[in-house]
Amino acid sequence: MRRVIVTGSSSGIGRAIAERLLADGWNVIGFDVSPAAIEHQLFDPVEVNLTDRVATEAAAKAALPVSAFVHAAGVLRVAPLGMLDDAEGELMWRLHVAAATRIANVVVPAMAAAKQGRVVLIGSRVAAGVAGRSQYAATKAALVGLARSWAAEVVASGVTVNVVSPAATQTAMLDDPKRKSEAPKMPPMGRLIRPGEIAGTVAFLLSEAGAAITGQDIQICGGSSLPR
Repeated sequence: MRRVIVTGSSSGIGRAIAERLLADGWNVIGFDVSPAAIEHQLFDPVEVNLTDRVATEAAAKAALPVSAFVHAAGVLRVAPLGMLDDAEGELMWRLHVAAATRIANVVVPAMAAAKQGRVVLIGSRVAAGVAGRSQYAATKAALVGLARSWAAEVVASGVTVNVVSPAATQTAMLDDPKRKSEAPKMPPMGRLIRPGEIAGTVAFLLSEAGAAITGQDIQICGGSSLPR
C-alpha cells in the first residue's frame, strides 16, 4: 500500500491533493490542526498543530513508513514595510518552513534507506518577490532552497524532491480577513488556478512517470511567468 503524508488536508489545496491521491489508491495520512473534512476508508486523519515542534515530530514518526510527503499547509499574511508584524512572520515561517523541515527530517532518511520516495512542497509564485508580501515570499522562497538541497542529498537513493508553485488559487484563503486589504492578482489566462490542477501535478510527481524530475520549482501560473 502506498502511504503518503499530506499536510493541510482539511481545506484548500491540501484537501484537493488528498482527495486526488485517495482516488489514485493512496493511503493518505492527513495532518491538520482542524478536524478531518474527508471520510474515506484509505484516509487516516491526524489532528496536529504543525507549529508545535514536539507534536509535529511525533506525528511524523508515528506515520512511518511512508513513501511520499506533500506539504500543503499554509497561511498568508500581507503587510508593507513599516507594518510588518514579527508574530505573523514567525507563524508563516514555522508553518511553511520549520514544519516541512521537521517532517522531512524524519521521513526522508527512511525513504532513502528504502531506495524510493517522493516529496512535494507547495510553494508560491510570490516567492519571486511581490510588494506587500515580503514575509510570505521569504518563507516560500526558502522551500525552493530546501527542496533543491534535499534533492541533491537523496537523488542517488531513488527519492525525488520538488516544489509546485501556483499563482493565485481559488481557495478559502482568498476570503481570509487577514488578507482582505489586497485582492489576488488574476493570472493572464483570465481565471484563478483551480486546486484540482495543482493536485493533478502533484499526483504526476508522485507517480513512476515523474521519477526523473527532482530539485525543480514547477510553476502553475496561468501565464503569470511569461513576462520577463
